[in-house]
Amino acid sequence: MNFLSLFVLIPLLMMLALLPCKSMKQIRGVMVAGASALLAGAVALLIAFMWERNAGNTAEMLFTASELWFAPMNIHYAVGVDGISVAMLLLSSVIVFTGVFASWTMQPLTKEFFLWYLLLSTGVFGFFISVDLFTMFMFYEVALIPMYLLIGIWGSGKKEYSAMKLTLMLMGGSAFLLIGILGIYFNSGPAGEQTMNILEIAKHYIPVSAQLWLFPITFLGFGVLGALFPFHTWSPDGHASAPTAVSMLHAGVLMKLGGYGCFRVAIFLMPEAAHELGWIFVILTTISVLYGAFGAIVQTDLKYINAYSSVSHCGLVLFAILFLTQTSMTGAVMQMLSHGLMTALFFALIGMIYGRTHTRDIREMGGLMKVMPFLAVCYVIAGLASLGLPGLSGFVSEMSIFFGAFQKGASLFRRALTVAACASIVVTAVYILRVVGKILYGGVQNNEHLTLKDATWYEKISLTTLIVCIAAIGIAPLWLSDLIRESFLAFKRGVLFL
Repeated sequence: MNFLSLFVLIPLLMMLALLPCKSMKQIRGVMVAGASALLAGAVALLIAFMWERNAGNTAEMLFTASELWFAPMNIHYAVGVDGISVAMLLLSSVIVFTGVFASWTMQPLTKEFFLWYLLLSTGVFGFFISVDLFTMFMFYEVALIPMYLLIGIWGSGKKEYSAMKLTLMLMGGSAFLLIGILGIYFNSGPAGEQTMNILEIAKHYIPVSAQLWLFPITFLGFGVLGALFPFHTWSPDGHASAPTAVSMLHAGVLMKLGGYGCFRVAIFLMPEAAHELGWIFVILTTISVLYGAFGAIVQTDLKYINAYSSVSHCGLVLFAILFLTQTSMTGAVMQMLSHGLMTALFFALIGMIYGRTHTRDIREMGGLMKVMPFLAVCYVIAGLASLGLPGLSGFVSEMSIFFGAFQKGASLFRRALTVAACASIVVTAVYILRVVGKILYGGVQNNEHLTLKDATWYEKISLTTLIVCIAAIGIAPLWLSDLIRESFLAFKRGVLFL
């Protein structure tokens, strides 16, 4: 069995192991053991991948394997990874691991919650290792379906409305995506030689006339999950209603499927159309960046603030991909990692604060630094990472994006949009510092908050892991940027980069 398939197999085995569990202790044991195995596997994969590259293996994808599934359409269970895939698998394993500890006291229906949580994880891991379009789409759908139940049953607030809205809008995006995938398949080569394999399609070359209608459909299909304006409205409601671990996985990883798919499918397979029509989506992504930032600044609910912030930061990912420069696209992948970690940290902290104060309204909180210093310091670190403080992951990724977008060769139009997107940094600083000052400093607004307890040991494991990863990227980013950049070089085609 191929090593990569373990990332799909382990969550499935965890689901089977959960079925006979009868106590909370047994459920926790299965989840911690399985999540630790996934994290260890991702680290081992990173080491093995770097070893292969250092040994001179320059193949586009490593550790590939393929098994025929459906011969009439040449559909295979085909897997493989490059540096971008390895980075996303590492991110996913970190979020799944920390999400387990963030859900340590999940009630009710604990076993059922983790079964759906693991099914969602299976779809995410399967998506990142797939190099066959049909297999990728299948795992994409597997990752989306559990969200309805996870929010509708275990969520809070307008959970039924939010779950339905999220599901309908993402399934609408999936419909566009399915049309795009079928269009790519039928234009992947002459009759009898058509394929779903991404690497083979790139070699056969899709005609430009087909690219011009397939690119917008495919980019839109993935872009809905990446919170592309004006299809972003599911995101704030979905994040606000989701339970803590689901918010972490959803914002931290699931939304990255959109950016990853836009690069891996829409831009890599249809680069000429990306050059020709990319300006349309550059405008929409710039709006996403600014709208999300300004939307966050007027919110009073902690989850809505972070949800709108996610719209802005995920908009930066799509924005950078569309500039088609090696630097901006490297920055886009680093932004996916950075945002995944810091938004997971934010949602974990918000869940922990809400579990103690029973409110997410910043107007009802204050002075929490005196009451729960560990959680407060972690929140400050998350905020500083979000506003792009040097030494943390947000700074490296955002600087790579803006430098790559503004570099030589960019038109005046694109440079003007880059300047507009840069303004989001100032707006982000405003709402982050406003929230930090409001809820952590000053006097305690509610005397009942004076008796609240600080973080428990399992909460500290979750938060510390995320903070260490954020600091590691910010302090030593070169190994990661080199890993990503080499993958772009392996895929480089004459028309891909400006």
